[in-house]
Amino acid sequence: MSDPAYPPKPRPGNRVAILSPSAGLPGIFPRPFELGLRRLREDFGLIPVEYPTTRQMGSAPAERAADIHAAFADPDIAAVITSIGGEDEIRVLPYLDANLLRANPKPFFGYSDNTCLLAYLWQLGIAATYGGCVMVQFGRPGAMHPATEASLRAALFTSGEYEIAPVAAYSDVERDWSDPATFESEPEMQPCDGWSWHNAGRVVEGTSWGGCLEVIAGLLMAGQAIPSAQDCRDGVLFLETSEEMPSATEVYRILRAMGERGLLGVFPAVLFARPKAWSLDRQTTAAEKDAYLRDQREAVLRALDEYAPDAMVVLDVDFGHTDPQLVIPYGGRIRIDGVMRRITVRY
Repeated sequence: MSDPAYPPKPRPGNRVAILSPSAGLPGIFPRPFELGLRRLREDFGLIPVEYPTTRQMGSAPAERAADIHAAFADPDIAAVITSIGGEDEIRVLPYLDANLLRANPKPFFGYSDNTCLLAYLWQLGIAATYGGCVMVQFGRPGAMHPATEASLRAALFTSGEYEIAPVAAYSDVERDWSDPATFESEPEMQPCDGWSWHNAGRVVEGTSWGGCLEVIAGLLMAGQAIPSAQDCRDGVLFLETSEEMPSATEVYRILRAMGERGLLGVFPAVLFARPKAWSLDRQTTAAEKDAYLRDQREAVLRALDEYAPDAMVVLDVDFGHTDPQLVIPYGGRIRIDGVMRRITVRY
């Protein structure tokens, strides 16, 4: 498959669509949503445009698809940014008009359950961006993280190469969005090690594909938006896990299924994000977090050793559900220099 095309970039003063293809959580948690919209307007100079289902929980898949179509077809909309993820976007895919989307490519930003639409656009030959939701990255309490903001600005407004780099501190502890006090200060960060490199004695550059591992498992089961192994050959696979915190056994089994399908072995390089190991529903201790992170890393390396033993692997890259989030191209080019320990993306 040829490289997907990069749609034209928005410019300050342009209108951008704000959609909720998965869940209308802005209607339940307006504080981070309104904060994210304000930053889009005041700090990025963009004009957010909401659609009927953006704040509507329980909207029908066909209604969410209609909003997607309206946003992509409108010539006055310069980009599409998701409010947040969820767990129901897979039901939207059958209602999408591939011809309409292919004829009206727009920069698209989202992650987590938005893996569904990102993978769908990939199959249409449209490059997009993994990351950058209104309620999470733009609406971060206190202030946007500088690393997140820098990568988002580069992805939104510039073209060409951008080097992402390890961070010295991160957070995966969220606070209650219904509590106004949450937004009075930035999240508390904790020191972290850098990226972990394996089979790193060379340079790999390729077109990226991947996303949230649990969502990819659902797409595999449904037979939707999953490319052939041949289409992925010589690309860069990137994967991450969500706040649902799948067990190491589940992570291994999903990767094993991808391996049996022939997907793992065709990627010469794999990026796996720093796992989120704490949630409001599962408030782990420091020891439990360390064990969870260790077990997931071991599961990833075990599966790749079995199905892609020669692949270069970089673990704990900051593009997933932890903070800060470095946004990366979905269907764009990623260059992984294992010799110099550098990752360069092309927005």
